[in-house]
Amino acid sequence: MKLYTIRAKFYLLLLLSFILFFTSCKEQTTAPINSKTKDISSPTKTSAKPLEGSFKTYWYAGKAEITSYKLEQVRYGEIRDGRAVLVYVTEDFLPVEQVKSDDPNKENISILKLNATKKFNTGIYPYSIMQSSFYPVANNQHALKVSASIQEWCGQTYMQLNNRSDFEVRLHSYFQSEGDQNFHLEKTILENELWNQLRIDPKSLPVGNLEIIPAFEYLRLKHKNLKAYAAEANLEQGTYRIYYPDLKRELTIHFNPDFPFDISSWEETYPDGGEILSTKATKLKTLKTDYWNKNSNAFERLRDSLQI
Repeated sequence: MKLYTIRAKFYLLLLLSFILFFTSCKEQTTAPINSKTKDISSPTKTSAKPLEGSFKTYWYAGKAEITSYKLEQVRYGEIRDGRAVLVYVTEDFLPVEQVKSDDPNKENISILKLNATKKFNTGIYPYSIMQSSFYPVANNQHALKVSASIQEWCGQTYMQLNNRSDFEVRLHSYFQSEGDQNFHLEKTILENELWNQLRIDPKSLPVGNLEIIPAFEYLRLKHKNLKAYAAEANLEQGTYRIYYPDLKRELTIHFNPDFPFDISSWEETYPDGGEILSTKATKLKTLKTDYWNKNSNAFERLRDSLQI
């Protein structure tokens, strides 16, 4: 009986040893919780590109660059006269919330923002279009955010893309076929962001056979699905061209090959109303100013200087 008790204790101790061993191994191979682990919602990026002194002097002087253009806009198979304005300005941006930062913050990302507007009439009623793209000046990732809105007397549409673990898209439209949508896309080149990238470093623009999501304005005006389309892009001295074979659409941007790489004109050609037509924009005037501080009636004269 005593021998049996000793053997039982021995086997019990042996069993406990195995349990402790495997439990210990399991604890050692489990990844520890780390508060500094990368947030999976953060946009993917590569090494930041260093900024030249001329870039800092031009873009961090507390002023925006406002350029007006004579617009010939394709709509409903006809050419409409109007005005386009490109407003470029640097600002601090919160990468997680993806909004402009109200206060200095170590999490802020410096971005070059483009607000591109168009105004034209179609017969009796007006069109107003605005596209916004928020692109890191580090030139090392996709735009953090892109949005577009179109207003006319039939109604309005709004589309927004946020760059997180993938592209998160929200679409609101008065058209039944579009309605309200929320969906995700794999990250790829955005045509909207290329207008910002060009102003930072034209040589960094993508070329060759690519997959590109076309301009939000085009997708909404033509009621096309928001997705990447096959494209061919090439860069020459002062000219950047993108062609989408499936859409039969071509965008050509003409710019100053020297810093600050300002845009002199652009042309967008695609089928509309049964024929191939071209939207054209030609530079009128450029004004560097802190427009947000010039919102009283006394400054309306500045609109005359921009010919808008």
